[in-house]
Amino acid sequence: MRTSSIADRVRQIRGSGIREFFDIAQRMEGAISLGVGEPDFVTPWSIREACIFSLEKGYTSYTSNWGLPELREAISDKIYKESGVYYEPEGEILITTGVSEAFDLALRAIVNPDDEVIIHEPTYVSYKPCTLFAGGTSVSIDTEVGDEFKLRAEKIEEKITEKTKAVVLNYPNNPTGATMRKKDLEEIADVVNEHDLIVISDEVYGKLTYEGEPTCFSSLNGMKERTILLNGFSKAYAMTGWRLGYATGNKEIIEAMMKIHQYIMLCAPITAQMAAVEALRCDDEVERMVSEYNRRRRLMVEGLTEIGLSCFEPKGAFYTFPSIANTGLTSEEFAKRLLFEEKVVVIPGSVFGDAGEGFIRCSYAVSQYEIEEALDRMSRFLEKHCVV
Repeated sequence: MRTSSIADRVRQIRGSGIREFFDIAQRMEGAISLGVGEPDFVTPWSIREACIFSLEKGYTSYTSNWGLPELREAISDKIYKESGVYYEPEGEILITTGVSEAFDLALRAIVNPDDEVIIHEPTYVSYKPCTLFAGGTSVSIDTEVGDEFKLRAEKIEEKITEKTKAVVLNYPNNPTGATMRKKDLEEIADVVNEHDLIVISDEVYGKLTYEGEPTCFSSLNGMKERTILLNGFSKAYAMTGWRLGYATGNKEIIEAMMKIHQYIMLCAPITAQMAAVEALRCDDEVERMVSEYNRRRRLMVEGLTEIGLSCFEPKGAFYTFPSIANTGLTSEEFAKRLLFEEKVVVIPGSVFGDAGEGFIRCSYAVSQYEIEEALDRMSRFLEKHCVV
């Protein structure tokens, strides 16, 4: 095989740092994983029952490329009820195989070669690779723990060039757990309007907000037509393995996304879609899970602080992002040594961009026992090796 068989853009990308640690932990007996962003709850019974019933009725076919009409109608109703923004079920809503596919489709639908996409860091691991795969150039903006990892409008303004096409937003944020106030998002909306930009707003953690109410970016003045709003069922409904997400936006962009989707994915699984219709009725179950995450959040932050790791208090998602600056280790060194010496999986902040160096991501979507045991092991690790 010729040495140049692999595309250059693929060669530039390293494998997912999250999956690297996950795969090691899977083979390690007695490991406690605070690494993967997956709810430890089983999908609520009524959602599973809807799936089972659909199979018993023989629903095993393809759906429309757009997704089931009844699911798109339910999503339209839900968004309107919660944010006051109306999306037409026909033409403005596309059902996708997870939010990850939706994000990939959004970029490929709008990005031309060398277009620039502004991405705030620390950031989810797929955003920059997907930008590269779409032929674009990612432009990073560092956010800082001293400013609660918020993205500021003036920082966006500084990065805008004639090549800037889009801005990516992810609040509540993975990996930091940061949220944004409506006023701060309105300032970003003003910049977006002024420079004729598109926003890709990944709001999959929106329901996992513990202080205040989340702001849907497309609900802001002039933003519906400029925003590709992404959401899904993995996090709030404990449906990670069902692989179901959706995108909403103006018809031209959503139509372009559907065109790509129909060639590479065709449609999301029908059973997952039918289950999702039921999921949108499960507000009580979501509230129960969010209440438990909130309790674990406080437990994790207090525990990390007690063992000597300074920790920003997350306001959303289910991650903490403590600083390890006082250990003398890089984030990757810390994570690897902790894994092999104490069998605790955390994710080095460096996999989320340069701004993540000096931090680790710890998920609290695990049981109270696992949180407490992990904290004990981390405390022992710090006492033996690291605190300077």
